[in-house]
Amino acid sequence: MSSYSKRGYKPGRNVVIRALWYVVNYTLFVSPFFPFNGIKRLILRIFGAKIGKEVVIKPRVNIKYPWLLAIGNNSWIGEGAWIDNLALVTIGNNCCISQGVLIETGSHNYKSPDFHLITAPVTIEDGVWICAKATITAGTTCHSHSVLSAGSIAPVEMQPYGIYKGNPAVKIRERVINA
Repeated sequence: MSSYSKRGYKPGRNVVIRALWYVVNYTLFVSPFFPFNGIKRLILRIFGAKIGKEVVIKPRVNIKYPWLLAIGNNSWIGEGAWIDNLALVTIGNNCCISQGVLIETGSHNYKSPDFHLITAPVTIEDGVWICAKATITAGTTCHSHSVLSAGSIAPVEMQPYGIYKGNPAVKIRERVINA
């Protein structure tokens, strides 16, 4: 780690805005004592997030950079979720991001002597359900209405209406939605 480089790290805002966000994030979002969704949506918008209507953000949700976050209408972010978005995270309409989910947009080049940062966006399309304690890594696309089972780690791409399970997650069946 003596030659570690911050190459690839682009937080997108100046240090004052980042510091202010860190205080607000830990005071109102990571805190278990602030359940007010309307105020959370407003604060995220003020910090540059694109937040749809009726988005629910439960207590203890940690968001790295709101200016790199877009959430569609009627989506739900569960308790203890961590959106570690060093790159853009897009969550569609009617999505459920369950308790303890980790969405990770960065990693490191383990082959490089300076162990530099590598980032890639994450896209979660409409109707997707990411179950409790699942992990989504940099560059992943979860296509429409796919499901990632509890504790699973998403592959790079989840097909529409596919149900995925395991580490790395593999498709185990098709999702059928009864009308």
